[in-house]
Amino acid sequence: MRPEYIFGIHAATTALQRDSKRVKGVWVLKGRLDGRMQALLELAAEKQLSVARVSRKELDDMAENGVHQGVVVACEPIQAKNEQFLDALLEKLEQPAFLLVLDGVTDPHNLGACLRTADAAGVHAVIAPKDKSAPLNATASKVACGAAEVMPYVLVTNLARTLKELQQKGIWITGTAGEADTLVYDADLKGPMALVMGAEGQGMRRLTREHCDFLVKIDMAGEVSSLNVSVATGVCLFEAVRQRKA
Repeated sequence: MRPEYIFGIHAATTALQRDSKRVKGVWVLKGRLDGRMQALLELAAEKQLSVARVSRKELDDMAENGVHQGVVVACEPIQAKNEQFLDALLEKLEQPAFLLVLDGVTDPHNLGACLRTADAAGVHAVIAPKDKSAPLNATASKVACGAAEVMPYVLVTNLARTLKELQQKGIWITGTAGEADTLVYDADLKGPMALVMGAEGQGMRRLTREHCDFLVKIDMAGEVSSLNVSVATGVCLFEAVRQRKA
């Protein structure tokens, strides 16, 4: 399987810390010796990984001109989880389930941002359908800033069936839709729940919407009618966090 390149100090450090067995190579900018780089080099040595010091052009080529901050790490691709993993995760949870469902989010940048937000909010897993969903690639990993290595990303064959199974386990499904009557701030988000975010523009698919117990919306005060999906995800997840901590 072709390795993926992770770049940027934070993403590279997280890959070394969390899952060094996936790492197949480390390249750093020749001559860079500041504190952050030194810490990364010490971590690589601790994990018994060799480091190659190369030119900026070589790093630019590997990162495809992305902002690599002087470090690129080659890793085996992160493997998405499956339905069996999700069942086992829910079985051993000792607190109310807190899940994020992405329906039709196909941009890896948005996926990475959603994974990062989900990790910060304490979500247990992010769920998406296998078809028409963003891949868990190097771009998503870079944007996630380390969250892609720790936040379970579960790809399911049939999202509607998965939502029904979650309901049977006592998990309430809360979907987001611009035409909903209830504001997210007025909804009850405290118990076992899965928050469903649809694709930008189209929103949730019809079958997904039909499997939601509730629909909520974010109040928009300006001229813009909707938010980027990752921003909207942050608003809704942290409203749930606020309620769950109250």
